[in-house]
Amino acid sequence: MMYPWRGEFTIGSPNSQIAIDTLSSKMNFPPELVAIWGQHKTENLGVEKIIANVVSNPNIRYLILCGQEVRGHRSGQSLRALHSDGIDGNGRIIGARGAVPYIENVSAEAIARFREQVELVDMIGTDDLGIVLEKVKELSAARKEPFGEPIIMEFVERDKSSRMKSLTGKISIHKDLLVDPYMEVEIMNTEAEQC
Repeated sequence: MMYPWRGEFTIGSPNSQIAIDTLSSKMNFPPELVAIWGQHKTENLGVEKIIANVVSNPNIRYLILCGQEVRGHRSGQSLRALHSDGIDGNGRIIGARGAVPYIENVSAEAIARFREQVELVDMIGTDDLGIVLEKVKELSAARKEPFGEPIIMEFVERDKSSRMKSLTGKISIHKDLLVDPYMEVEIMNTEAEQC
């Protein structure tokens, strides 16, 4: 599946320089003023989709982060942290306080491009449409040149089956077992044999 990556968003004008992330708030904008807007609820896959959709349109030079933060996930804070500090060697967003702030499906090149391409406008907590539209109009007047060529990424769905390696080195497979890859799990030898 190619651009745009699935999610809760609306496509406006591809020539607009503005993308808007409304976090948990639902807001609508004039499509002629905004390139893409929508909600963003997770600190990992949601961030990845925003990166992929933004770098695929070099006209987008501003990302407004507004609306109410998503409790627990802190998706807005995670996106802000990624934009300012990037990721560490394990794919963890540096400084993010969400539950699982890891980037797995987007390349370091795309992350670097995203951080350089867009200016992040932090309006977290603002869900007054009039205030956000004033910022949209202000940014629209500060026109920037497009940022190079688009980067188009393919999103690949993962297989639903999971594998868990036991301490004995045996592999336990179960079709209904979903394992969080970021949670360290220790399986005792007796439990591994029961699998």
